[in-house]
Amino acid sequence: MKVPSELHGFRTMFTSFHHFQPEEARAVLQNAVDARQGIGIFEVTRRAPTAIALMFLWALLPFLFTPWIRPFSWSRLLFTYVLPIIPLVLLFDGVVSCLRTYRPQELQEIIAKLTACEYHWELGERAHRSGRVPIAYLVGYPRADVLPS
Repeated sequence: MKVPSELHGFRTMFTSFHHFQPEEARAVLQNAVDARQGIGIFEVTRRAPTAIALMFLWALLPFLFTPWIRPFSWSRLLFTYVLPIIPLVLLFDGVVSCLRTYRPQELQEIIAKLTACEYHWELGERAHRSGRVPIAYLVGYPRADVLPS
């Protein structure tokens, strides 16, 4: 929410924006606007039944791959296979992330409260040509016609 002023460049956030409450999310965007820096927000999670269902598959991955994770750890085996805490934490985190992800209309409401009349905003979802899970995005940058020379 308060990026140091000496840091310049396009700001990006990948699968993390849903961790911010609406006022905090607005503050993140407003900070980029105030610094006249572009910002891109990208979320794989979505508030949709299909995305939540995918989290159940995600939680199965530790059962398949834990033996090959290095360095080897007996506790990792214990908390995956005997007491499946790791898969349950992954499932819980994934489902909660899906439920907290902003919908496009909610992002639009956040943008509307910004003092950013000289900014261009794009938001939507983009799916891979293969039809894989779409990625939601919000991209904002200063309009070219008002950039300082």
